[in-house]
Amino acid sequence: MGESVERSSSPVTPSRPISAPPSQFHSPSLSRSPLLAADDHPQTEITGKTTPKASRTPRFITPLGSPIRRALHLTKLDPQDAWLPITESRNGNAYYAAFHTLCSGIGIQALVLPVAFTILGWTWGIISLTLAFIWQLYTLYLLVELHESTETGLRYSRYMQLCSATFGDKLMKLLAGFPILYLSAGTCVALIIIGGSTSKMFFQIVCGATCAANQPLTTVEWYLVFTSAAVLLSQLPSLNSIAGVSLIGAITAVGYCTLIWVLSVAKGRLPSVSYNPVHAKTQIAQATMPSSEKHPSRVPMWKGVKLAYLLIAMCLFPLSIGGYWAYGQMIPENGGMLTALYAFHVRDTSQFIIGLTSLFVIISAVSSFQIYGMPTFDVMESMYTRRKKQACPWWLRVIFRAKFGYTMFFVAVALPFLGSLAGLVGGIALPVTLAYPCFMWLKIKKPKMYSLRWWLNLGLGVLGMALSGVVTAAGLYVVIETGVQVKFFKPQ
Repeated sequence: MGESVERSSSPVTPSRPISAPPSQFHSPSLSRSPLLAADDHPQTEITGKTTPKASRTPRFITPLGSPIRRALHLTKLDPQDAWLPITESRNGNAYYAAFHTLCSGIGIQALVLPVAFTILGWTWGIISLTLAFIWQLYTLYLLVELHESTETGLRYSRYMQLCSATFGDKLMKLLAGFPILYLSAGTCVALIIIGGSTSKMFFQIVCGATCAANQPLTTVEWYLVFTSAAVLLSQLPSLNSIAGVSLIGAITAVGYCTLIWVLSVAKGRLPSVSYNPVHAKTQIAQATMPSSEKHPSRVPMWKGVKLAYLLIAMCLFPLSIGGYWAYGQMIPENGGMLTALYAFHVRDTSQFIIGLTSLFVIISAVSSFQIYGMPTFDVMESMYTRRKKQACPWWLRVIFRAKFGYTMFFVAVALPFLGSLAGLVGGIALPVTLAYPCFMWLKIKKPKMYSLRWWLNLGLGVLGMALSGVVTAAGLYVVIETGVQVKFFKPQ
């Protein structure tokens, strides 16, 4: 950017165009200007009549907090960030961090946690769950701390940017590129499968006996219904604009987890429940906050993460322990606790409770779709902005996101056997969460060699890589030993 402008406390529109890449005036959020160091560019004034520019984000989902509009000299950002969905708005706060983390942190994976207990047993199941929870919280803390640097003035708004700064561009693409895209796309496919199947069950509960007289929608058609709802909701432009969606998703996620484990425990253990471990037959960043020298964004971000993980722990531990106590080895591998609830208590439980639980799962799934799809949305739009040197127009954004959503629908329908490869690919993606942040900390922060912090991060990083190798090998063994039932276009 050839020049920077002096801004007042409210956003303005200049009377003459500004050369690309622009500052906040060309991006549809309330506070869009990348924060630049004060000594980077000479300041000049723009003269002429100015008028306020309204946000295109609907008011009921627009961030409630007042944005910090003055750029204090702390962080240098890529001006292109003002055009992209993850970073175009800087109005986030601790609450938004909590909403996003809670919505994505519980998710559908919570429903299958008790299945791990059937393999590990009581002791190792509880130990493994506790250690994994603490380990993931710690690496998330590292990522929050690495998000921006007061020493260099750099702010890394995306995981791959941080990975590139640590390992280099080529190694970043190899280590993080595929796992992150897999986690984004793969999770969205799983959400379509769970959301579509649960929508079918919910309709059957609400419809009751009258459904038999009509021709109900097929499973594939319910997948399409869920995908259409997710695509429609995905048109909200930025990460901050879906804060309200994440709040609803977080509330419903806590709701269905609580309903399932309370109902399961209240009904008591099933007859002939066994807790003997069995052998496994088959196969788990926020850049929207304002930042200043006195109030760096990592502070509210970490507060939000801590609040979210407290609530996550209050959901995951009772659901895992209570579910395993109630069902033992009888927990279904496919669907976990939700399937167990339908299989064992659909007749002795109020249909209202069963229906409400199903509705919560659907709402949480369609909300989580927005969080997990956002990295892919960001990548698609960044390709356009880098080439055209301008923000992505709204109609192209609609095409990009609809294309992604319906492509995930096609994958869910055409390749239903991909779940058999979850262990294999999950092992490859595991270092993104458990290992790489530790190595990033060592490379960027450079703690004193052989200090406690140095040994902790080195040990966790090496252990994470070893665990990834074990999980990948186990997933490969399962595929070779049991085979993969390849059935195209035949979802269950």
